[in-house]
Amino acid sequence: MQSIRNIAIIAHVDHGKTTLVDKIIHASKIFRENQEFGDLILDNNDLERERGITITSKNVSVRYNGVKINIIDTPGHADFGGEVERVLRMADGVILLVDAFEGPMPQTRFVLSKAIALGLKPIVIVNKVDKENCRPDEVHESVFDLMFNLEATEDQLDFPCIYGSSKQGWMSTDWKKPTDNIIPLLDAIIEHIPASKVQEGTPQMQITSLDYSSFVGRIAIGRLERGTLTEGMQISLCKADGTTKKMRIKELQVFEGLGKVKVEKVECGEICAVTGIEDFEIGDTIADAENPEALERIAIDEPTMNMLFTINNSPFFGKEGKLVTSRHIRDRLFKETEKNLALKVVTTESEDKFLVFGRGILHLSVLIETMRREGYELQVGQPQVIFKEGPNGERLEPIESLVVDVPAEVAGKVIELATQGKGELLIMEPKGDLQHLEFNIPSRGLIGLRSKVLTATFGEAIMAHRFIAYEEFKGAIPGRINGSLISMNTGPAIPYAIDKLQDRGVFFIDPGEEVYTGMVVGEHNRQNDIEVNLQAAKQLTNMRASGTDSNTKIAPKLNFSLEECMEFIQKDEYLEITPKSLRMRKIWLDPNERKRNEKKPS
Repeated sequence: MQSIRNIAIIAHVDHGKTTLVDKIIHASKIFRENQEFGDLILDNNDLERERGITITSKNVSVRYNGVKINIIDTPGHADFGGEVERVLRMADGVILLVDAFEGPMPQTRFVLSKAIALGLKPIVIVNKVDKENCRPDEVHESVFDLMFNLEATEDQLDFPCIYGSSKQGWMSTDWKKPTDNIIPLLDAIIEHIPASKVQEGTPQMQITSLDYSSFVGRIAIGRLERGTLTEGMQISLCKADGTTKKMRIKELQVFEGLGKVKVEKVECGEICAVTGIEDFEIGDTIADAENPEALERIAIDEPTMNMLFTINNSPFFGKEGKLVTSRHIRDRLFKETEKNLALKVVTTESEDKFLVFGRGILHLSVLIETMRREGYELQVGQPQVIFKEGPNGERLEPIESLVVDVPAEVAGKVIELATQGKGELLIMEPKGDLQHLEFNIPSRGLIGLRSKVLTATFGEAIMAHRFIAYEEFKGAIPGRINGSLISMNTGPAIPYAIDKLQDRGVFFIDPGEEVYTGMVVGEHNRQNDIEVNLQAAKQLTNMRASGTDSNTKIAPKLNFSLEECMEFIQKDEYLEITPKSLRMRKIWLDPNERKRNEKKPS
């Protein structure tokens, strides 16, 4: 029976989890000497590499001193908390990674609270001690305070602390004495993280994630809690509704290095992949064929935001995407719910409209970005926060904890913007050369706040937020103040027309770009929407005008990211998404129809 350690690495976004996993992989000599490999080995999809964040959790295993260490790399964003909640079930201990300057951040708290509730033993790594103005000893204190506040047990509070720099590839028990390798970390894992418990009896394994192969179909991944599994064995699958189905295991694989290796038998405590099982969901239990016992299902926090997804019915539909029908969109959304636990899809009275519930704007935008890269065309409505009814019939809304680190001279602007969104300032203290601000703010107040704060602070603010609880409704929050510039006609935008309209607002389009009637082409500098004619060409005469044509200067268009577009649109607007373009438009393209619908009571 080999000795196994299952560990999950948890941290706030950008504190260096994936870089640390890279260094562990290098230290364990998984690669041959002549093999080439890049950085961020586990962040292998394009979206993760572009954004520099981990979105889905990954497994990798290394061997050190005869012990097999299964490492689970988890996302740091609270929006992807559903990923973290399910994979922590596979771990015996966690490595909590904290930045030596920033210390524990709100999302660190979110993930750590899940790990402590499951009774996992933590090892704390204070990373990036090579940074200027780092404060490792203070950070160590604040991690202890955080664990104490999260009601950690005495054993969990007695955690080992290791200091180092993932980027430079060293770890040490004393930050003033750098080493030249990460061996002290591997030693601490073997010494402090308990080995997987061996439980005799009938097999029990909860499916905590899934993989897909075009050869064998869906593959169930989880940790074997009890007993042993063998190839060709008859098992029962215990489902959510209490029913069981008899099935047979075709193949078993365990994680070895960056890949999987086929085995005939899996012992208790090992993380394995099972093929041959059909019609399973995350949370189902693989159990004994004769007397199946189901494990308790994974509890996932509720979504806090929803958006309307619908087919693209704009005049430009089908020009850029291949998958455009409601059937395509329906199948893709329901397929996503199989592996994305925190996501919920609800059908509406209309065949081509779906309500998609998620954890936040980032959670939903990653799904939209993935779909658009796969060739889908769709439209989405304005993100809506989910309200609940309290015990006395009062209206409740989700409240989040917002943390902003910002240069002191622009802190006042951030406080003003957050309080406009009904934010309540709780803490204001200096942190190095920055001002550290903490607010409680409704989720509604966060929509569109990031772009306003970054503009007001010249891009220097560092923002993070996490959901706390549902509290009483805080009252109306002013939305976008400025109206939209709407195109009157269809066709290419003429430079002369844009030049003449520049005093009306900021444009989102370039000269020559194709537009259609009802498309939002810019932001008006007043509160109302106005329609503009972008196809008005210059009246040509046979008189020569001296030098008036050559001096037209058109301001560059305002470029919005997908999240910024989602936060910018109003209730009566849709965001049209195709593989190549993002366009904002009015739901009712015809101006007469728009007026009729404005008069109807909403």
